[in-house]
Amino acid sequence: MKLASGICPVPELLKLGVKIGLATDGCASNDNLDMIEEMRSAALIHKVASLRASEISAWDVLEMATVNGARILGLNEIGTLEPGKKADITIIDLRKPHLQPVYNIVKTLVYCARGSDVDTVIVNGEIIVERGRLTRISEEKVLLRVSKIVENSGLKEVWATSYSLKTQ
Repeated sequence: MKLASGICPVPELLKLGVKIGLATDGCASNDNLDMIEEMRSAALIHKVASLRASEISAWDVLEMATVNGARILGLNEIGTLEPGKKADITIIDLRKPHLQPVYNIVKTLVYCARGSDVDTVIVNGEIIVERGRLTRISEEKVLLRVSKIVENSGLKEVWATSYSLKTQ
């Protein structure tokens, strides 16, 4: 949507049996790497494009973001929770006002949840996010390092100049 490249004909491809995966791009075409937001966007854009609220289901989008993405990449050891597969799990905290009431868990995740609702992330059995905080690296150190890189690169001045030109 950011690059105005058009809309992939996902509903038509799904009807043909094509496995569709959902992911986020890098910063060149997507400034936000929030998979939950991507699910919501994927579900809604096809409804608007077709003018049919039933065009693509929340379940289809959840599959695109999980099991289908794994299958497309040939990663059969992830994508579903089954014995013998890697324990890749995202736990969403549903005890938030914007997620209530929960009538349908899949629809709630796709249409109402936010990336900030992620409480815990487990990858291959290892907890990498706990209570919304990274466990393997320090967010504060990363943010400080990024701030110093921007300061030293001159990007801060480029942004400030660009911003002041737009507001004049």
